[in-house]
Amino acid sequence: GVPGVQACALPVVGRVRLGLSSREEAGSAADDLLAAARPEDGEVALLVSTMVHGNRELIAGLVRDGQFGPCVMLGLGGILAEAVADVAFRLAPLEHGDALDLIDDLGAQSLLGEFRGEPAVDREALADTLMALSRIAADSDIQSVDLNPLIVVEGRPVAVDALVETA
Repeated sequence: GVPGVQACALPVVGRVRLGLSSREEAGSAADDLLAAARPEDGEVALLVSTMVHGNRELIAGLVRDGQFGPCVMLGLGGILAEAVADVAFRLAPLEHGDALDLIDDLGAQSLLGEFRGEPAVDREALADTLMALSRIAADSDIQSVDLNPLIVVEGRPVAVDALVETA
C-alpha cells in the first residue's frame, strides 16, 4: 500500500484515479487527491484497491420511494445505462424468488448469458447481492444505496463503487 493511505473514499465525484501501475503513480495520485480536498469535505482519506476489468456492467441499489417505500433496483450499467435505460424494481424485502424475478425482468437477457467467450452472469451471486440490498432497507437511517458499477468478472458481479446516503 501507499504510506499514510487509509480505507475510506473521498465523497466527491471526479476524485478517482484509474489504471495506476506503480507505487509511484499511486503515491502521486494520492498526493493530488488529498490536495484537492476542501474544508467542507470534512475528514478525508483514500481507498486504494485492485482495478477490476470486465466487459459487462450492471447497476444495483436501494431507493426509498415516497409512495411505495423501499425498493431494490437492478439495471444495465456502464455506457449502456443511459442509452438503453433497462432498469427493474422490486419492493423490499425480497425473498430469493423475488430476487431471481428481478433479474429476469431485465430486458437485455442476452447480456446476462454467455457473452463474448465469458460465462453467464452468476444469477445466484447477483440474487445474493439484491437480497443484501433488501436487508439494508430495514435500517431506516439508510436512505439509498447505489452500487455502480457492478462489473461482471468471470460471471460474478463485483461492486467497484458504492454510494450510501444516510438520513
